[in-house]
Amino acid sequence: MSIHHSVISVPSVTEKSLLAREDNKFVFKVAKKAAKPEIKAAVEAIFGVEVVSVNTVNVLGKMKRQGRFLGKRADWKKAVVKLKDGQTIAQFGDM
Repeated sequence: MSIHHSVISVPSVTEKSLLAREDNKFVFKVAKKAAKPEIKAAVEAIFGVEVVSVNTVNVLGKMKRQGRFLGKRADWKKAVVKLKDGQTIAQFGDM
């Protein structure tokens, strides 16, 4: 596994991320310590596309309870990657 695969975990498939694809934006779950230049390099290397911009969001885990016990989901980082016009990521497919 290359270093680029350790930066990008999985694509985020939500209703909002599917709508963002119309603006040529793709959403990924990335490593918490990944910086924007690392994310840009990873997307360009893995998918062979040209990235215009990267926006990141630190998402806090939700509080959850199971019976009388209280717990917390893990925090994670989300990256919204905008691609150059006319380019797309084929693995996502057209939805």
